[in-house]
Amino acid sequence: MIRKDLLITGECYHVFNKSIASYRIFNVDSEYQRMVHSLRYYQFDNRDCNFANFTRFKKVEREGFYRSLGLKNAHHDKLAEIIAYCIMPTHIHLILKQLQDNGISVFMGNVLNSHARYFNRKYRRLGPLWVGRFKGVSVENDEQLWHLSRYVHLNPTTTELVRKPQDWPYSSYREYLDMVDKKERISRWEDLIETRPSEYKKFVNDQIGYQKELGIIKSLMLD
Repeated sequence: MIRKDLLITGECYHVFNKSIASYRIFNVDSEYQRMVHSLRYYQFDNRDCNFANFTRFKKVEREGFYRSLGLKNAHHDKLAEIIAYCIMPTHIHLILKQLQDNGISVFMGNVLNSHARYFNRKYRRLGPLWVGRFKGVSVENDEQLWHLSRYVHLNPTTTELVRKPQDWPYSSYREYLDMVDKKERISRWEDLIETRPSEYKKFVNDQIGYQKELGIIKSLMLD
């Protein structure tokens, strides 16, 4: 694993964290959706709008969305770019590109701490929720990134939560397939992964039964 203070700005990382003792921390749709909102919100530094108010914005125009955060545009004070994500019942997977020094650490700290406070308050629970801060592994090249994105998106089928990855609503896979309006997307991969939706769907679905044996990303599998 890479020390958090050694994450390099401009580089991509597979970032992962899980709950203590594999405790189920996402139980209902609203909890998953809150994490989706958190990922979108905490990408940015110097936010004028607090998270409670931010979550009230639904399907807003892109320009209006950034204004709601007090930002000028999509790249204003962005800490990290989300290339892909998947939220599972006990853990989360992210592929992130660091855009500011220490950006991933700040982003992940805000996301994880926010959800821990929310979860403990909701369930009247005390103590830590996550196993440490997070784990991060460098993505060395475009081929690793390509295969790692598939690994992340196939997590729900590997654990038999759904039969097809597009049936899991809490990942970026549907964004890759152009099933989500661009104004509502969280992930941005086009500059790093060149693919058409039909090609990517075939690339992912062809390996549903082979997920656990993908040797090319063995070193990147954190769980």
